[in-house]
Amino acid sequence: MINLKTQITNEDIEKLKIGDKVLISGEIYTGRDAVLPKLVKLIEEGNKLPFNIEGSVFLHTAVSVAGISPTSSNKEEIESSIILLSNTGVKVHIGKGSLSNDTIKHLKTSVFIITPSIAGFLTKTIIHKEVVAFEEEGIEAIFKLKVKDFPGLVAATEGKSIFKPIF
Repeated sequence: MINLKTQITNEDIEKLKIGDKVLISGEIYTGRDAVLPKLVKLIEEGNKLPFNIEGSVFLHTAVSVAGISPTSSNKEEIESSIILLSNTGVKVHIGKGSLSNDTIKHLKTSVFIITPSIAGFLTKTIIHKEVVAFEEEGIEAIFKLKVKDFPGLVAATEGKSIFKPIF
């Protein structure tokens, strides 16, 4: 088991290999279909972000009273954000499912981690949560989560993936 503490560094990423089991502690940002395209637009337009994206971790989820659980990361609105966010400083993307070969090839300084799809198990790792952007999106706003021992498995890095190519 590899313990990662946010902010994630390039050195942290360089140590990770396909199949590594990780526990993440620190701050994780959330985003999915509704807000990731908005975040990408802010970045493309050169706007100042309402949080520090450098060395960050993004979990593809909404935050509701029922808890958190990753959504499919290969949805167009989510997967299309991964390369730009990685190039802008995001080091870890956490989600569910496989990614396209093109996206995987671009994961050179970041990783894609999958988690067990057990909402209660993941939710109990949250110590604190707060909305940091796009509050109007409700449970799909970008949240900053403070977590302890958030589990995951490295699924894609260095242009390789544990998944068979799907397209």
